[in-house]
Amino acid sequence: MHITTIGRYTALEALRTRVPATTLLTLVLLLGASLFVRELAVTESTRFQAGFYAAAARLCAVFIAGLYVLASITREFNDKGLEVLLALDLPRSHYICGKLAGFVLTAAGIAVLLSLPLWLLAPAPAVLLWTASLAIELAVVVALALFCIVTFSQLLPAAGFVAAFYLLARSITAMRLMSANPVAGQETLSHAVTSVLVDGLAFLLPALDTWTRTSWLVDASPADAAVLLSIAVQGAIYVILLTAAALFDFYRRSL
Repeated sequence: MHITTIGRYTALEALRTRVPATTLLTLVLLLGASLFVRELAVTESTRFQAGFYAAAARLCAVFIAGLYVLASITREFNDKGLEVLLALDLPRSHYICGKLAGFVLTAAGIAVLLSLPLWLLAPAPAVLLWTASLAIELAVVVALALFCIVTFSQLLPAAGFVAAFYLLARSITAMRLMSANPVAGQETLSHAVTSVLVDGLAFLLPALDTWTRTSWLVDASPADAAVLLSIAVQGAIYVILLTAAALFDFYRRSL
């Protein structure tokens, strides 16, 4: 009951703040920029427009969802509203899970809203797959942002950690390829150590470069449902792990 109530009011808070307006403004700006890119293309202008819009919308969605979570929890910490809420005999786990549910719902709304122009630019199955993958990716981002703000309690270090994590997860596959095939072509100790470290990071981080791929929209044969199932399983695992980490840190801190 507590989780449902907190999740509902968290989603209502996002709806009544500037999140919808910011998302709509982002949609309009990206759509205008994609029309400009379309005019620059000599051939296959629609594919260029869809590719540009999808790539830019994905980054903007991550930025909006992650920053909103950080700002929302920071505001509650600064306003002392959390202390009042927990004084009502509310378990801390209910607070974290309720907040996460509301943030995930908000992230799904952002993903759906930003995907609307793509229904006119790409096949419907590809857009549906892309939108679902983006919603799962944003769920991981908001869980990460919630964990970071609970752990660091400051907006700047939490935002920096979220950005570093996301960029590293997006580039970890390329880093593995570079570490496996050094330019010098020599097997040195430093290269072996670097390769082990990169492989360890790749084991811990989600390979986000394989999620929400623009190629699904511009290629004639997008990925099938099995790819989405794999992404959903990975996303669920990371959301659960990040939520558990946030709960562990939240329970050990004194308010």
